[in-house]
Amino acid sequence: MTQQHWVRGDDSGLDIPATAQALREGGVAFLDRAFRASGALPADNRVAAITQAEDCFGGGTGSKLLLAVQYEKPQADLPEQLFVKFSRNFDDPLRDRSRHMMRSEIRFAALTRTPGFPIRVAQCLFADFNAETGSGLLITERVTYGAQGNEPHYLKCLDYELPQPLEHYRAIMRALARLSGTHKAGQLHPSFYQRFPYDLEKSIASEQMRYDADQVMRRVGRTCEFLARYPQLFPENLRDPAFAGRFAADVPGFYAREQDIRRLYFSEDDFIALCHWNGNIDNAWFWSGADGQLECGLLDWGQVGQMSVAQSIYGAFSGAEPELWDAHLDDIVATFADEFARCGGPQLDTEKLRDHMLLVTGWMGVAFLLDYPTLLERRVPDLADVPDYRDPRIRDDEDARVPLHMLTMFLNQWQRRDIGALARRLLDTPQ
Repeated sequence: MTQQHWVRGDDSGLDIPATAQALREGGVAFLDRAFRASGALPADNRVAAITQAEDCFGGGTGSKLLLAVQYEKPQADLPEQLFVKFSRNFDDPLRDRSRHMMRSEIRFAALTRTPGFPIRVAQCLFADFNAETGSGLLITERVTYGAQGNEPHYLKCLDYELPQPLEHYRAIMRALARLSGTHKAGQLHPSFYQRFPYDLEKSIASEQMRYDADQVMRRVGRTCEFLARYPQLFPENLRDPAFAGRFAADVPGFYAREQDIRRLYFSEDDFIALCHWNGNIDNAWFWSGADGQLECGLLDWGQVGQMSVAQSIYGAFSGAEPELWDAHLDDIVATFADEFARCGGPQLDTEKLRDHMLLVTGWMGVAFLLDYPTLLERRVPDLADVPDYRDPRIRDDEDARVPLHMLTMFLNQWQRRDIGALARRLLDTPQ
């Protein structure tokens, strides 16, 4: 155990492991201290044994571990099958640069143990972070996908294989809105308001366009060439050369006013609340409630905080198929707004909420998704021979499937909803 692999937790004051090996060596003694400090483990019980400590690969930035324990006194409210996330990845310096991303998730997870928390999350047994080093630890229950009444795990951007996709997204929207509406009503534990304040200017500046205007337009050109080179990968409405021309003509004005666009959806107080930023289908688990309605819990709370609820809707719905966006966007927005108000938040103007969500879609696309054509050509060298986006060369490779889907979703909405014209209209209309 080297010194860097143990740090002092900022909240608990405990020495916490920054690596899986350190946790293994800390053993039941550490888990006993940690679970007792969080309140998960009663004083008259203890961790008796670790029965599994298996490295788990994939996803995210930090290392992960599948952990199983036995307690001296088994309790129904004390899960034995656990999941461990570390913010650090000492074996991958590139991933380790993102170690501070889990800070908000760890703070949030610890607070989900407070009374009256309104939605289902993976039960937190311990969570703490050391801000100086960026080392953090999160231990939760392990979700039992495909068992105990839960549906199987669904992968991101494979919704063409998802049963009843609209009902699943409605369930996600209700869960997202339940948290945000309860927060807006002032009904969460006071610690949430202390630990997650809102700063308008910081929110606007929190994400920056990565390229200057000339660099963006070169990427727009490559995107238009990509559409022309591989039309079989895209829906019919994106194959029209007229769309590529209009898209290329719209982006410079959108880029020039991108800070005004962000200010527009960050400045509406009624629309600002505590939100899950990435409630996509792969970060949820589903079951049928007593009334037969589909319900869901939410995982992976990285970058949780106060933000525009339009960002939360986008973060969840961005993985949906273009056909679902085209036919049911208003339904999805209304589902969120209705639950938000039912939980004590203000009644949101659904047209404005939809427009804000489309601006988020446009901003995210211009800021981050225009690199994807180059990425995809490198990832799938025989892309010209791929007949459509469901081909195994795309379907079975998440690093190809997700970028192609996100690019398609963004361009489809730019074409269907005319995001360029929408931005001009909203920015030129007094709010």
